[in-house]
Amino acid sequence: MKNVIIYTKPGCPYCAKAMAWYSEQGVAFEERNAQDNRKYRKEMFNYSDNDPTVPVIVVDGKLKQIGWEGRG
Repeated sequence: MKNVIIYTKPGCPYCAKAMAWYSEQGVAFEERNAQDNRKYRKEMFNYSDNDPTVPVIVVDGKLKQIGWEGRG
């Protein structure tokens, strides 16, 4: 089973779409609020090379995607 982390911010429609898609696929993930949690924000920036676009999706410790459906 893969370890999936989705870095989000509250009210982000693209984050909601990404989480809904992973849920529909039956893939468990951990949501990390990068807006309100400084530790998670720092982690997200390490993966995204300081790009603030969310969601940032990390699978097994490697960046998979920044944004959702080309947006974010």
